[in-house]
Amino acid sequence: MKVEIVTVDSHYQQLAAIRQRVFTQEQGVPESLEFDDRDPHCVQVLITDKDEPIACGRIDLEKGGKVGRVAVQANARHLGLGRKVMQALEQAADDAGLDKVWFHAQKSAVGFYEKLGYHCVGEEFLEAGIVHRQMEKSLD
Repeated sequence: MKVEIVTVDSHYQQLAAIRQRVFTQEQGVPESLEFDDRDPHCVQVLITDKDEPIACGRIDLEKGGKVGRVAVQANARHLGLGRKVMQALEQAADDAGLDKVWFHAQKSAVGFYEKLGYHCVGEEFLEAGIVHRQMEKSLD
């Protein structure tokens, strides 16, 4: 299994394969919302197993460490890959000198992120038709 920092330009196909399966096919997020103008500006994390893309995520350092698009293929869930993606993104933020990371988490994933030390900020809201909570974590 390989965890690496990539760019959307060099690894678009692998990132798209994961994000389209998880967000577009499983969750019904419109494909037009899945890739946006921030992707080229973000640090992208990609996890592969035998060259197969299985997990990914991104962090927008220019937006104060906003994490997004964290996804793990259905057949690879519960193997700790979401944790590995988040650790790599947190490391990128720390390397950039940021003191925290934040994101909009789907309500169903809040418990997962709380186990990683994140806490909710503010009220629930809808994003792409899915209930979310803003979450953040201080990088000590």
